Amino acid sequence: MKKTLLIILTLGFMQAGIAQEESAFGVGEWFKFKMSYSSWFKAGNATLTVKEGEVAGKEVYHVVGKGWTTGMIKWFFEVEDLYESYFDKQTIMPYKFVRKIDEGGHTKNLVIDFDQKNNKAYVNDLKHNTKKVIDTKPNIQDMVSTFYYLRNKLDTKALKVGHEVKIDMFFDDENYGFKLKYLGEETIITDFGPIRSLKFRPYVMAGRVFKEEESLTLWVSKDKNKVPLRIKADLAVGSLRADLEAFSGLKHPFKTSAKN
Repeated sequence: MKKTLLIILTLGFMQAGIAQEESAFGVGEWFKFKMSYSSWFKAGNATLTVKEGEVAGKEVYHVVGKGWTTGMIKWFFEVEDLYESYFDKQTIMPYKFVRKIDEGGHTKNLVIDFDQKNNKAYVNDLKHNTKKVIDTKPNIQDMVSTFYYLRNKLDTKALKVGHEVKIDMFFDDENYGFKLKYLGEETIITDFGPIRSLKFRPYVMAGRVFKEEESLTLWVSKDKNKVPLRIKADLAVGSLRADLEAFSGLKHPFKTSAKN
């Protein structure tokens, strides 16, 4: 379930048009999410943190995403996930991606280096001690950098209800095409009060995890921060909800609707 949240977060912030705007985030930004299963059962937490980093002598953003189970669910299905992305501060194109997970005994330990100039991904599977090179789409994103790339490029003025967009992302060892629909604006009640938000419908692959293609709904704050506020997912068994529980280091003022 933690993997599901982080995938949703990185895929969810798509837009009707790409436009260069003032940066939505900076070093020191931190989010914490609380997870609940079937509306009432505490499932766990996830965090996203923006740090300074370096790749091949170049200063980059280093984002660390973590997810873990808590409470009773940990007794029978323990999860501990780590995701890391190193991406360019100007283009937000990723240079390196790390995925190290343990989900109820299902483990992966991948390090992926991206050659954005030659459209290649160098996949190092540390668990199985294998390496391979895979051709990628131009300007490919990883599942973490996608979230920050689209927060920065999201042109809220160009959004139109019903508009669908696509983006190319690399996940594990393959190119992944993603589609999302903009559903409009909505004011939702959060732990911080009522907040004006943009509502989206990501399309996912129905099957083992998700009930159907339109199983996800997510809300993003309608401000310069584009903060992820809430995600709801209808799973093959039960439902999952993630709510923003705490944050720090936002680049822009964060206001509730009551203060607007």
